[in-house]
Amino acid sequence: MVGRKLLLVEPYRVDPQTRSTLVATGRTFVAVDTVGAGEGEMVLIVQGSSARLTPETKNLPVDTVIIGIVDHVHVGQRCIYSKQPESPESQA
Repeated sequence: MVGRKLLLVEPYRVDPQTRSTLVATGRTFVAVDTVGAGEGEMVLIVQGSSARLTPETKNLPVDTVIIGIVDHVHVGQRCIYSKQPESPESQA
C-alpha cells in the first residue's frame, strides 16, 4: 500500500433523542483516503468487502475506505451539519 494516505476516522450518528445534531459513536478506524480528504472534514466511508471495490483499492487488503467528502447532512427539512458555516446574511 505504498503511496496511500491513511486517516483516522470516527463515525457519527444522528442523536436519537433530538434528531438535530450528530454525535460521535466513540469508535475509530484507520481508513484509506481515496478522495483527498483533510483533517477535520466529515467524510463518507465504506467498510468490509465494499472497501475493496474502488479502483484505488481493488485487490488491496483494506477494510475501511473514504469514498466521499460530506457537504451537508439533512434530517427531514432540517440541516444538522454543513461544511460551510452559515453566513449572517443567510440567517436573516
